[in-house]
Amino acid sequence: MSLLPLAAAAVAAPRIPLRLFGRGLAATMSTSGSLKSVDYEVFGNVQGVCFRMYTEGEAKKIGVVGWVKNTRKGTVTGQVQGSEDKVNSMKSWLSKVGSPSSRIDHTNFSNEKSISKLEYSNFSIRY
Repeated sequence: MSLLPLAAAAVAAPRIPLRLFGRGLAATMSTSGSLKSVDYEVFGNVQGVCFRMYTEGEAKKIGVVGWVKNTRKGTVTGQVQGSEDKVNSMKSWLSKVGSPSSRIDHTNFSNEKSISKLEYSNFSIRY
């Protein structure tokens, strides 16, 4: 197969200015759905099993912001913010998956609300 037809097609393809593409991408991101915030507390064997580290990694993978920390009563608590579908994905992970060595008995979600903008710039572990 000759590469010449491919090269000709590439030259003939219409070009979209990057500045227009960038503006369109930003507009798409800003209208991708309503933003949600939810607090959570995870009960079970969730301390000493890298639960916070895995939670941070999963949150960054999904694309939500917020925080996670251990409590004195042996649970893990925190807050998640992001688009509704991403927050729901994180809620599912916090309820059913967790870290490989953890055991999740149940997860309580509270203060779920719509927000106009994110209150955090990333997801972090608090101490």
